Amino acid sequence: MARARLTERLDRGDEAVLTLISAPAGFGKTTLVTEWLAVAAPGRSIAWLSLDERDNDPVVFWTYLVSALQTAVDRVGNGALAVLQEPHAAMDEVLATLVNELDAASGDVVLVLDDYHVIATREVHDRLAFLLERLPPNVHLVIATRADPALPLARLRARGQLVEVRAADLRFTADEAAAYLNEAMGLALPPEHVAALDARTEGWIAALQLAALSMQGRDDLAAFIAGFAGDDRYIVDYLVEEVLQRQPEVVRDFLLSTAVLSRLSGPLCDVVVGRDGGAAMLEDLDRANLFLVPLDDRRHWYRYHHLFADVLHARLLAEQPERVPVLHRRASEWWARDEEPGEAIRHALAGGDPERAAELVELAMPAARQNRQETTLRHWFKQLPEHVLRDRPVLRAGYAGAILVHGEVDGVEEHLRDAERWLEAVGSREPVGASADEAVVRVVRSQVAVYRAAQARLTGDLQGTVTHAERVLELAGDDEHLVRGSAAGLLGLAHWTSGDLDAAHRWWNESRAQLHRAGHHSDTLGVSIALADIDLARGRLRDARTTYEAGLTTAARHDPRVLRGVADMHVGLSELFLERNELEAAHEHLALSDHLGDGAGLPQNRHRSRIAMARLRAAEGDPDAAVSLLDEAERLYVGDMFPDVRPIPAVRARMWVAQHRVGEALGWARERGLSPDDALSYLREFEHATLARILLAQHEHSGDPTSLVQATGLLERLVEAAGAGRRRGSVIQLSVHLALARQAGGDVPAALASLDRALTLAAPEGHVRVFLDEGQAMASLLRTLETGGGTHAHVRRLLDADPAPDRGPLAQQHLIEPLSGRELEVLRLLGTDLDGPGIARELYLSLNTVRTHTRNVYAKLGVNSRRAAVRRAGELGLLPRRPQR
Repeated sequence: MARARLTERLDRGDEAVLTLISAPAGFGKTTLVTEWLAVAAPGRSIAWLSLDERDNDPVVFWTYLVSALQTAVDRVGNGALAVLQEPHAAMDEVLATLVNELDAASGDVVLVLDDYHVIATREVHDRLAFLLERLPPNVHLVIATRADPALPLARLRARGQLVEVRAADLRFTADEAAAYLNEAMGLALPPEHVAALDARTEGWIAALQLAALSMQGRDDLAAFIAGFAGDDRYIVDYLVEEVLQRQPEVVRDFLLSTAVLSRLSGPLCDVVVGRDGGAAMLEDLDRANLFLVPLDDRRHWYRYHHLFADVLHARLLAEQPERVPVLHRRASEWWARDEEPGEAIRHALAGGDPERAAELVELAMPAARQNRQETTLRHWFKQLPEHVLRDRPVLRAGYAGAILVHGEVDGVEEHLRDAERWLEAVGSREPVGASADEAVVRVVRSQVAVYRAAQARLTGDLQGTVTHAERVLELAGDDEHLVRGSAAGLLGLAHWTSGDLDAAHRWWNESRAQLHRAGHHSDTLGVSIALADIDLARGRLRDARTTYEAGLTTAARHDPRVLRGVADMHVGLSELFLERNELEAAHEHLALSDHLGDGAGLPQNRHRSRIAMARLRAAEGDPDAAVSLLDEAERLYVGDMFPDVRPIPAVRARMWVAQHRVGEALGWARERGLSPDDALSYLREFEHATLARILLAQHEHSGDPTSLVQATGLLERLVEAAGAGRRRGSVIQLSVHLALARQAGGDVPAALASLDRALTLAAPEGHVRVFLDEGQAMASLLRTLETGGGTHAHVRRLLDADPAPDRGPLAQQHLIEPLSGRELEVLRLLGTDLDGPGIARELYLSLNTVRTHTRNVYAKLGVNSRRAAVRRAGELGLLPRRPQR
């Protein structure tokens, strides 16, 4: 029934961020939103999420919310959903990804959260508030709830960004009650009966609906109305039961049989009820206003009104408890055939059949692993009873793996020991027998060994990692590509961590080949990252480039979707082009990675991409922006089993040196407990090299000879260790630093010898930035080498290169007061199509803060308009020549 006064108010929600419909149960909140959307939302994309108590888990809540958007709006949700599936998913990053995807969506989007009152988790409220603050103007949120949510309603109300519909608004007026009872329900009541019912129900829609259904076919309407007490909440159960009893047997049976379902569709109901006609029955119930709520605008999916559903379920348990497991079993089987393992598992557990749930988890495990759904797997494992896990070694081992992939070890030992005890029990029986299929025994034995190796890796036991991984290769058959690939990767990790990069590279190559044969193409790309990292440490830029490009080719050939890991390949190529000083190409690949979104990246890509951009900003002469990006990278950091050989804090300490913030850099070194006299290891090589560069900077600023002696001695030891380990990439950088240290000490011949060594290794691979990043001191040394008759053609290439091409601080020398890093970011975005609010969202700033930065930019550039600022910035070379996004 149309209610113009309410739909007109909802129409005003287009001008607000949030529409809140808050009233007790039975006031028609959901019905109002459904009817409004049917009339007022042509051309809009509608995403509807009906919530229940299970959605208090933040990962579950956001997974369902993003999935609802994903089904409603093209190209929205893929990236955010992929990030959610990662271990330790960073919710801020999930929401930032979602905001970017929504901002790029064409047309208006309405997101409806129904029954939000079931959400009690503070983290969900806080993140939803975060999302509200950043929603693009084309997106509107509608919340239907029985109680006001813990959201910043007062602030939204003060800003005029909130439209509210309350219980007082939803109550039927006398005219609406008459129209509903006589027109919608066809009762033809006289005005005095309508007035009596309206007075007794006080406009409470659910009570009117129940009363109307109960009055159909009665002769004693006056007596019924006289005895009706709409303010008595217990009457709800009575009336619903009475309505249920008055239905034809076929309808009643349908209602009771489907009471186990949280969502209803025709095909699903056919299977659960055990006869055809489910779609037609749902349509009839919908037309009869029998407490059915549509969940989509095509009326394919429904749910029962919660009050009605509760009574139906209670009646089913009271009358036919023996049917409940059967009904859940049928629902579970239907969802399993529909390839929805989560729902299939839920119904199996609700029907008291944990064994079936366990079977379904086992069946779903391979695909979940292949699609990197580790978080979902772990959620399933947690729901299974302990006694079921105890008797299923595949699940026991799998549970251990699901914990390990999150970088954790707590609980792993218990699961692995149970799986090992099962293996020991099987081994005591000859032959194996039907209770333990030989293939299962082989799989469990291999998996346990793989996870023992992973456990050893996470606890720092390198020898244990090698021992267990080699055991895997002994146990696994030639056709067990996944476990063989995993074992080879763990061997690669062990050798990489110890600094034996050649052996590490061989094992990672083997891992990539095995994972490729297993069809785990995203994991193949993950291995490609390891191979390229090792190539870079060995100074082989060309091999690293080949690895990344081969990864892109593999992804394009073997998967029609944008495969996870593709974005990582572009970030890697960006870093390679940066080292070759091809800055435009570096920008292009970072833009490609950004355009693909986080859904096309593996978990580590979020922080690796920021590190790559930070290095690019530093190369362009903007260390302030570089440090900000590194701070962001540290917040987004997700650890894995890769050795952290270039820690973000150490990279930031180097940026501080470039900013002349030597005190802060020394503070970092003290915090890390670093000393020039430390024993050296590959894992801390980058940190010790950073310490040497800090000591050299301290000498440059204070003239302290001790710092120079310490830096020189440390660098000499580091160069020797890297050379012995055949880490040519490290040797190049360390030799560059050693050349500068010896130059600072006045030993020019020794400095030129170190520089010559670096050039000899760098020239064939095209290393450039490692020299240019050292600025004028390196330029002076290169000119000395060239003047002295140096034969390196690479010297001329380096001297001809601009260390900070028209983007750096040299351009700002023309300004009386230089622009800050944040002002440069605002200036760059002024040169795009973004408006003020768009710039604020891009930088995660308030609009007022952006306006303040803009005024400062205008003042420092001596202009009074955006166009003039962009033109002046171009003249000064302050805007990068970047591909348009």
